[in-house]
Amino acid sequence: MIFRQFLHFDPVAASYLLGCGGHAVCAVVDPLGDIDAYVRAAADNRMQIRYVIDTHVHADHISAGRALAARVGADYVLHESVRTDHMTGVTDGQQLIIGNVVIDVLHTPGHTPEHICLLVSDRTRGGEPWLVLTGHTLMVGDMGRTELATQAEDGARTLYRSARRLRELPDDVEVWPGAFSGSICGHGLSGKPSSTIGFERRFNRTFRLDDRDEFVAAVVRDTPAPSPNAAEIRSINLAG
Repeated sequence: MIFRQFLHFDPVAASYLLGCGGHAVCAVVDPLGDIDAYVRAAADNRMQIRYVIDTHVHADHISAGRALAARVGADYVLHESVRTDHMTGVTDGQQLIIGNVVIDVLHTPGHTPEHICLLVSDRTRGGEPWLVLTGHTLMVGDMGRTELATQAEDGARTLYRSARRLRELPDDVEVWPGAFSGSICGHGLSGKPSSTIGFERRFNRTFRLDDRDEFVAAVVRDTPAPSPNAAEIRSINLAG
């Protein structure tokens, strides 16, 4: 597997490129900023970008997903519940195949209703999942905020179910989130932009909570103020 993480600092976010070198195909997840960086990374590894995936409709930055997909002739992917043009809708449990790399789509609402996580396996290594791209559902040290597209407590109750699903993954599955310390999308985030399910289950004070009421209270407590134009940014990303 070819795997690259791109860290951004204005806004704070993480994007990813992953794919199969043997079959020369890849996917880009949550791109923002200069799309040339992803085009170059794919070209440097002699891979074609087949999918461009947004884990959710972002509210803290303008997505580069559609522009990148149009540039390279890839499918632009969001969860099927998003109603917008020029996208490929995916469902919970659907697989995206990029050579020997298999991406299992997990619908994990809470941060936003359409949020998905991407559980990744490499068939050259075995059938067990290797890593999960968690977007803004699970981050290192905390969970995502829940009031950007729903009422905060409603979103937190939904996020509780998504967290329980992620906690069922094996301890050694790597966690690669869409944000890290400095992002407005969480209030207890670590500056370390990756982790494992086992480490987060043990040390992430919100993720480890198994009582729903305690979880909801922890998620909605001390939520930082959103960007003043968060609703506008989300609308722009929906409209493309």
